[in-house]
Amino acid sequence: MSTLYHPPVKRSVEIAGHKTSISLEPVFWDMLKVAAAREGVPLNAIVARIDAERLEAEVPPGLASAIRVWLASRL
Repeated sequence: MSTLYHPPVKRSVEIAGHKTSISLEPVFWDMLKVAAAREGVPLNAIVARIDAERLEAEVPPGLASAIRVWLASRL
């Protein structure tokens, strides 16, 4: 796992054929990679699923926040 306290790192992902950038701390990128590997799907697929779920919320959070909450809910 990466250094625990590190500023967010911006990476590009593709959701529904569109590229977008997401800034997450390295520990969350690591956790996201582990979740994708566990489910046997690409990282982009996990992010797309989280994106779809967050958009159903009454007040959708930003994508990076939704990813952090999704990961925390899986602990």
